[in-house]
Amino acid sequence: MKILLPPSETKRPGGAGAPLDLEALSLPGLRNERQAVVNALIELAADEEASRRVLKLSVTQAGDVAHNRALAVSATMPAVDRYTGVLYDALDAATLPLASRRWLSSHVWIHSAPFGPVGALDPIPTYRLAAGVSLPGVQALRRHWSGATSTAIEAEEPDFVLDLRSEAYVALGPVPTSVPSAYVRVVTEHGRALNHFNKKSKGLLVRALAEDRARVRSRRALLTWAHERGFVLRESSDDAVVELVVSE
Repeated sequence: MKILLPPSETKRPGGAGAPLDLEALSLPGLRNERQAVVNALIELAADEEASRRVLKLSVTQAGDVAHNRALAVSATMPAVDRYTGVLYDALDAATLPLASRRWLSSHVWIHSAPFGPVGALDPIPTYRLAAGVSLPGVQALRRHWSGATSTAIEAEEPDFVLDLRSEAYVALGPVPTSVPSAYVRVVTEHGRALNHFNKKSKGLLVRALAEDRARVRSRRALLTWAHERGFVLRESSDDAVVELVVSE
């Protein structure tokens, strides 16, 4: 199984890893697309005013432009440690045992805007770029990434993909129809979509999978594991979706 997670706008600064090495990232078929976005971000960052306009940043967020300017030379850290926010606080990967972190490395992709999906332990620098940006020098990110990412996912030949991304990041690379998959929607017992508990619930789900180092190779196996683990994960009226049921 592969799990697709969204990134987070908030990121932990710094790092102890060597500068970005695109050759070291998962899904190597995306190498050219990654290089194009990195180059465009660095070039844009040379003009702070243009960067703030394109990236929709306030004057107080000028530091994010500096991060983009140093994208190729700044320190890195594992992607799952780089991102912060509700989902990643719930996942709390830093407190997982080494074996569980290795499980994350083998089973989790985090879908970033500048690098596409990367492995959970792939080293990345901090940056500022959201899914909906039209980056000068690169076509709209949706067009830039969508086909290439779907092809790269298919090339990995996963048995099953669990998609926990937001719709904005799904648009940057839909799971191919040839790959068995399920999109997770967080709902109440009566089927009402929940926004407040959405990210936290997904983070807790992935943490539990990592703690168990779960061996899940199909939708049915996932539902069985969830039931045994105490998660309410159920089929929905949409064959492409499974519902993660949480209390309000």
